[in-house]
Amino acid sequence: MGFEHTSVLLHECIEALNIQPDGIYLDGTLGGAGHSLEICKRLSPHGRLIGIDRDDVALHAAGERLRLYSDRVTLVHDNFENLASVLDRLGIPAVDGMLFDLGVSSPQLDDAERGFSYMADAPLDMRMDRTSALTAHDVVNQYPREELRRILAVYGEERYAARIAAAIERARSDHSIDTTGELVQIIKSAMPAAALREKQHPAKRSFQAIRIAVNDELGAVERMMQAAVDRLNPGGRLAVITFHSLEDRIVKNAMNEAAQGCTCPKEFPVCVCGKTPRGRILSRKPILSTAQELAENPRARSAKLRAAEKI
Repeated sequence: MGFEHTSVLLHECIEALNIQPDGIYLDGTLGGAGHSLEICKRLSPHGRLIGIDRDDVALHAAGERLRLYSDRVTLVHDNFENLASVLDRLGIPAVDGMLFDLGVSSPQLDDAERGFSYMADAPLDMRMDRTSALTAHDVVNQYPREELRRILAVYGEERYAARIAAAIERARSDHSIDTTGELVQIIKSAMPAAALREKQHPAKRSFQAIRIAVNDELGAVERMMQAAVDRLNPGGRLAVITFHSLEDRIVKNAMNEAAQGCTCPKEFPVCVCGKTPRGRILSRKPILSTAQELAENPRARSAKLRAAEKI
């Protein structure tokens, strides 16, 4: 399978990062290397790009796409939440910019065998890192009914979470649920007729929720945001693209916390916590895709870019 992927908010990300020719930059979600390629074009031979991805297929494809800049690129197979340990291993104390494009890339969605898509029948997998132990098959067949309900309700914001979890429990008591096609039919069977007629595919929210659980996506984002500011040089930029409200809330809150500084109650006459702002937010509202980009790439419709600068 090829790994052709249309980068979202490409020009906006590059502008937010304010690339310095001799700087060091980290792309924590390398993917098809669309963003990284544009970063590399702006680097001098003294600049450096660290590309991280937990998908080995993406890493291989990115290496091919960035081969003209191989003298200034280091590719790492890891999870972006481990950015601090990655930089430690490379002997890099801090970088001048970080980019994180969250969510599932188009090639992952389009490759039926990866099990991310509800549009094709394939083994229940959904692992971004295929060396990880936990799969969607494990979640669907082994998690208790109440935990399934919680995952569907919280991660997928699925209003029929209880009904779907109950349907999954009934189905797996008879036989193992092995494929995405089987799961789609079980989800549909649990939903009222009116919900099946909605424009959105009935399995979309459930598949999103299970994928998030399999890959611990929200936990990884929280840990990444905690680590990122500490590993930026003063003036360094952090740019994060999110695709659903749960991710966006984590990123927004973390950036606000870094920019806030003092956390003393408002009624305190003077600051006693001693905390000072560590960054400044570059755009109070998230940056969204233009109408032109949406026409060319409909998958960008839910993308939000937030950016901040280390003080």
